[in-house]
Order: sequence, then C-alpha cells, then structure tokens
Amino acid sequence: MGLDVSAKGGMRIYLAGPLFTTAERDFNAALAGGLRTLGHEVWLPQESEQQQTTAKAIFDSDVRGIDWCEVVVACMDGTDPDSGTCWEVGSVWQRKPTVLYRTDIRCESLPLGPYNLMLHQAADRILDCRWMSVGKIAEEIHAALGSL
Repeated sequence: MGLDVSAKGGMRIYLAGPLFTTAERDFNAALAGGLRTLGHEVWLPQESEQQQTTAKAIFDSDVRGIDWCEVVVACMDGTDPDSGTCWEVGSVWQRKPTVLYRTDIRCESLPLGPYNLMLHQAADRILDCRWMSVGKIAEEIHAALGSL
C-alpha cells in the first residue's frame, strides 16, 4: 500500500479497543501517547465519546474517525474481543489495513487461532504483545505500520 510512517510523516491511526474500565482507558491513553510520540496522529474514541450524549452521536463520531484514518489498530484482548472493536475492524475490511495486537496471556488452541478467526484472518498484521510494556507495544505497532 505504500503507507508513509517516517518520523515526519506518521500515519493517521484509529485506535480501537475496549474503553469501559479505568484500566482500559488508561492503557488506551498511554498507547495513544506512545504512538503520537512516534509521529502518528491518533483518533482515540474515548477522547471524543466523552463529549457525546447519545448513542447515535457516539456512533457518528466513531465512524468519522474510521473514515479519517489510514489504518485501524485494534486490541484483541479478552476471551472474546470487545464487540465494538470487532465491528470497527470489520467495517474497514478490504478498504483500509488493520493491525491487531493482543496483550492477553490467555491463549486459544490451534488450528483456529488466538481469537475469532474472522478477525485474525482479515488482518494485515497480527502482533503478539504479551508481557510487553505499553512503550514496547507502541514500538511494535510502529514497526508493523512500516511493513504494510
């Protein structure tokens, strides 16, 4: 696809993931900060959703972010990844690249993969980020973006 991830020309990233607990929101904010430090622009839904008052407004805001981005980077943590995150990933299939990462140490058995096969089979890159710091995860995502 020839996407530019040079230090000056970072990518426009839609950072998808669960945002329902303080721990999830803090992790998302730290990861967005790490990616911004590496030169990327990041649409982090939790930053705009706090300003919305209806489900329709949240949906419209998130869709604007998906339309704006060049790539969707999504968290696949949990025994079943977050349904909203899965929708965001599926909504861009064959239109925009996706990078999926997982920090969750729980594993599913082969041959079907670590989570729903419809997600990992549609992804452009899959990152195993178990036991990594947030900074290291940002670096892994940055490297993956450079290989798209």
